[in-house]
This record gives sequence, structure tokens and C-alpha cells, in this order.
Amino acid sequence: MSTSRSSTRASAAVVGASWMVFAGAAFAVTNSAMQYLTMVQGLSSTSATFWQYLISLLAMVPVIWRIGVDGLHTEQLALHIFRVFLAALGVQFWVAGLANGVPIWQGIALLMTSPFFVTIGAAVFLREKASGQRWVATAVGFVGGMIILSPWDEAFQLVAFLPIIAALLWGSSILCMKKLEESESPQSVTLYLLLLLTPVNLVLALLAPGGLSIPEGMNMWWLIILAGLLGAIAQGSLAMAYEKVDAAYLQPFDHLKLPLNVLCGFIVFSWVPPGNLWLGAALIIGASLYIVHVERERD
Repeated sequence: MSTSRSSTRASAAVVGASWMVFAGAAFAVTNSAMQYLTMVQGLSSTSATFWQYLISLLAMVPVIWRIGVDGLHTEQLALHIFRVFLAALGVQFWVAGLANGVPIWQGIALLMTSPFFVTIGAAVFLREKASGQRWVATAVGFVGGMIILSPWDEAFQLVAFLPIIAALLWGSSILCMKKLEESESPQSVTLYLLLLLTPVNLVLALLAPGGLSIPEGMNMWWLIILAGLLGAIAQGSLAMAYEKVDAAYLQPFDHLKLPLNVLCGFIVFSWVPPGNLWLGAALIIGASLYIVHVERERD
């Protein structure tokens, strides 16, 4: 009996890890598609983001239908809206970074600092107690981010901060989610994100110069559709992964998104990352894995 249970857990672990890697690959292709559309084709980042998430929303209609109207029941509507607004701003800053030429390898590595912002925010705003080990790991993670950012380099440009801002905003959105989940169901948190993300992106696009305009002569709608569908598939794959096994086990597989994005950047744009990427990424990944280890020991 114990052998059967062990085999079942092992099978679930393999399936969960596979879904996580597949999600990372889908996100990597999506990032390259969005960067090509904005940086090469001239589509504005706000317009590209709106169209991508509208297509993703349409693709996720079966999920929304399955959750049903009951998922809309909430006593914290304002916090739901604020959380989605932060997430939408994070997406906008991320795509703006891609549109302004921030290499995918640099952007995705800097985005991996998001858990460290969560640590700081949880301690400051949610009054969660963080151990000294966690604070040291957070400091090491930010050192890794600075090595990748390299503000002392002559080639440094301020647009490189855009992924950092995106990481901060997404970290803040995660904090709101943690607060919501104290009293809200996971279905409610998911449903409000799916339903509100596109309208918020629409408002942000309409407020930006050019609105939803499409560059004259652009004939790559298929790439926008691909980005939207892959984004929805990636989100669904993440949900499947977390359904199979716990988040701590999946964390190392989530870090595979870095080499996957590096590969896509090389294939599409012939970008070859410098050595400081791997040093900084090693510090970020090592620090985040150590935090996961500390949390497991505490539990």
C-alpha cells in the first residue's frame, strides 16, 4: 500500500514539474512575440498588452464559466480591484521594458526579484515575521539583481529599471492576494483577476498616447493571437502544476524560465547574455531557493 502511495506521489511530482516547465516555455515564446510586436513592428506596449489579454480572456471563458457567478461573491471588492490594478500596471511596465529594447534575458532575470519584494512587503504591511536568514537571502537576491542591472556600466539605460518596477508591482499584487485569501475563496480571487485585468488594461491603453492604434501596414495579427493564446495556456499550465504538487517543490522548475527566455532571445534577436547575467542569476536563484528551504524547515 505504501509503495502504491509513493508511486502516486512520484507520478504527481513528475506531472507537476512537467506542467511548470511547459508554462515557462509558453511564457518565453509569449515574451518574444510581444517584444517583436512592440520593438520591431512598432505596436505600442499599451495597445499590445490590451489585445494580448483580451485574447487570453476569451480563451479563458471556459474557466470563468466553470467557476460560475458564485465566485463573484465578496466583501472586499475594493481590494480585488486594487490588486488587479497593481497586476495590470506590472504587465504594462513589463511590456514597456520589452518595447524599449530591454533584452529578454535581462528583463526576466530582474523579474525574478519579485519574491524579495514580497518578503519586504509582508513584513512591513502584513506584519509577518521574517527570520534573519530570510532577510540575508533577500539582500543577496537584490545584490544579484544589481549585478544584472549593472548601473555602473557605460551601456546602462534607465529603461532597464522597468522590469524592476514590474517586479515590485507584481510583488505588491501578491501581497494583496495573500490578504484576500484570508477570507476569500481561491475561485473568487481567480475570477476577479480574469474579469478585471482586460478592462483595466483597456483604460490604461486609452489613456496612453496613440490609444489602441495599430501601426500602418502591420500584418502580424496572428502573432498577437498567438501571444494571447499562449498566455492563457501558460496560466492554465501553472494552475495544473500547483494542483499536482506544492509550490515549494515547483520553485526550482520555475527558475528554468530564465534559460528558456535566454534561448528565445537568442533565436529571435540573436542576443547573447554577458557573464554578469549568470552570476547575478545564480545569486537570485540561490537566495530564493534558500528562502523556500527556510520556510519548509519552519513548517
